[in-house]
This record gives sequence, structure tokens and C-alpha cells, in this order.
Amino acid sequence: MKLKSIGETFWVFLRLGCFSFGGPVAHLGYFQEAFVTRRRWITQERFADLVALSHFLPGPSSSQVGYAIGVERAGIIGGLAAWIGFTLPSALMMYAVAMTVLYPGELSNAGWLQGLKAGAVAVVALAALQMFVLLAPDVRRKLLVVLTGVLAFVFRDTIAQAWVLLIGAAAGLFALTRQAPMELAPTHRTSPISKRTAVIALALFVASLLVTWTPWALFAQSGSLVFGGGHVVLPLLETRFVLNDLVDENTFLAGYGVAQAIPGPLFTFATFLGATSTLPVSSALGACVATVAIFIPGLLLMSAALPFWDTLKNRAWARGMLSGVNAAVVGLLFAVLIGSIAPALVIRPFGSIVIGPTTIMILLYLAAFALLRRKSIPVPAVIVLCALAGWLLL
Repeated sequence: MKLKSIGETFWVFLRLGCFSFGGPVAHLGYFQEAFVTRRRWITQERFADLVALSHFLPGPSSSQVGYAIGVERAGIIGGLAAWIGFTLPSALMMYAVAMTVLYPGELSNAGWLQGLKAGAVAVVALAALQMFVLLAPDVRRKLLVVLTGVLAFVFRDTIAQAWVLLIGAAAGLFALTRQAPMELAPTHRTSPISKRTAVIALALFVASLLVTWTPWALFAQSGSLVFGGGHVVLPLLETRFVLNDLVDENTFLAGYGVAQAIPGPLFTFATFLGATSTLPVSSALGACVATVAIFIPGLLLMSAALPFWDTLKNRAWARGMLSGVNAAVVGLLFAVLIGSIAPALVIRPFGSIVIGPTTIMILLYLAAFALLRRKSIPVPAVIVLCALAGWLLL
């Protein structure tokens, strides 16, 4: 039965890896629809817990949540199956791009890609709205969502994101500890990962950072210093590769442009760099090492934290902090939606910038949002329809 669950986990995440456009925040929307709403593998409350935990840990947040969902479904092997399935499509695409030395040029202005962006915005908007309703049911938490959202929007960097989460935790500790909201009610469940295994995972995480072999160290250290997802890792990789003449700037920017135009985790940009860099390894080996090295530290940290997280959040003060963090995460979602994803709607094809969104893009977004709310058409189908509409109309 467990083997069947592992296989099912792999195939579901493989399909998601083929259709999950829009970056880490959009991926959480896909996960919520696939595993909370449709398949009911985990509850909305547990999903919110995993999202909050992923924001506390360095590494690729959406991949960490996907790995944790796989662990919940079929143990550590299930978690690895989820990560491989979700990562494989984009890693293969990035390796293929590296081998053909593809320079995307004006790919970002293609009509079908504009349609994909509209679909991604709709997915994120729906996820943010659903989480707002569940995780901010009272006035205090609604105000906390607004406060953290404004701060995250005004101060858009990694340090600001960390401060936003700390503000949420502090607000929860001092203002929400006497409450026991339903979505954060104490749970008495057995973690799929034992505490002994968690300690081993933490030791392996430390060991992974001590490896001095150059290709591994470059990517593992980068993956260990990033909070919030793929876009944040860009300056770290640029410093390590472009400034050290391991990859020329044009190749670096071309690969990053393609990484944003394909589905799956943005961290697979490392696959491209591992294949195209001047590191003393073959292209295939460099791509494999880069892909594993940049993801593994974050997955090990998630494995180390899961069993202790379940125990800790059963305490009233911890539940209060988690309640505040969940509200802050919703604020971050709205800030990212407005500050990073929604601007995709104000860029016309062929690069002409306008003051507001184009009529076609607005209509695409509203249509996608309406279809997602009705739940009559699967999310991947809505995304494909948006791409087709963008190709035909833009």
C-alpha cells in the first residue's frame, strides 16, 4: 500500500511539475488546490502549518512544502518522490536549453507567456483569498495581515521578509496566546519522521555545508542562504558565477529568463548553471550536482524541523506565535501578488509599458479567476487555456 502511495505521489507531483507556472507563491496555490481541495491528502490547517514552517527555514519554500506533503503521504521516500517528480520536468528543460545554447531574446513578451502570467496571478489571488478567510477570522489578525502586507510591499528584500515574519510571531505571542483558533488547535499526531531521524537530517545538513568540493559547495551554500524562493537566489548565484567568470553574463541572464518561462521550481536555474559553467566537470555531471546540491540543504532542514514543529505548536504560546506567523504569511502573499506577480499584467507584448493593465490581460485574469472559483475545470487546464488565449489574442 505504501509503495502504491509513493508511486501515486510521484505521478501527481510530476504532473504538477509540468504545469506549475508562476514561481514559488503560485506553486503554493497549485498545491492547495491539488492536495487540500481536490484530493484531500492534508487539511487546510496542516497545509497552513507547512507553509508557515517553510517560511521560517532557508531553502526553496514551495519545494519544501511539496516535500513535506509527500512525507505526510508516504514517509521520507514519498517526500523524495514528490521532490523528484516536481523538479524533474523543469530540470530536464533547463538542461536541454543549456545544451542548445538557447537565448530567449523577446520570449518574455510572447503572447502565450502573457497568458500564463494571467493564469498564475489568478491562482495566487484565489489562494491568498482562501487563506485570508481561514487564517484571519478576527479583527486582530486581519489588521496583522494588512500591517505585514504593507511592510513587505514597501520593503521588498529578504531581510524585510524575515522581519515581517518576526513581527507576526511577536504579535501572535503577545496578542493571540489566549486564543485557540480552530485552524491552530492542538494536534496529537505521530510524525512520519522520528526525532532521531530529524537529528540525523540536521547533522547531514551541517555536513552538506562543510563539503569543500567546488561545484557542490557553490550551490549548497547558495541554497542554504535563501529565504522565500527562486528569485531571491539570483544575486547569490550571480556573485558566485558571473563575478568569478564561471559563467558569462549573457548566458546567465538568458538562462534565468528561460527559468521564469517554464513550469516548476525556479531553483532549477542551478541545473542550467551547472551545465554551462566552466567548472571542471562534464555538463551532465555539473547539472546533476547543481540540482541536488541547491535543493538538498532545504529538504534536510525540513526533515529536521517537522517532528519538533508538531510537538512545539501544541503549546499555547507556540500556537499564538504560529497564528501570528500564518497571518504574516498571508500578508506576504498579498504583497508578492501586488508587488511581483500582478505587474506582469501591466506589460504589453513587444515591451511597450502602459500605465494600467491591458483590457485583454484583465479579461484573461478575470476569466481564469472565475473558472478557478467554480472548480469545474482543473487548474492545469485553466493554465493551458490562458496560454492559448494569450497566443491567439496577444
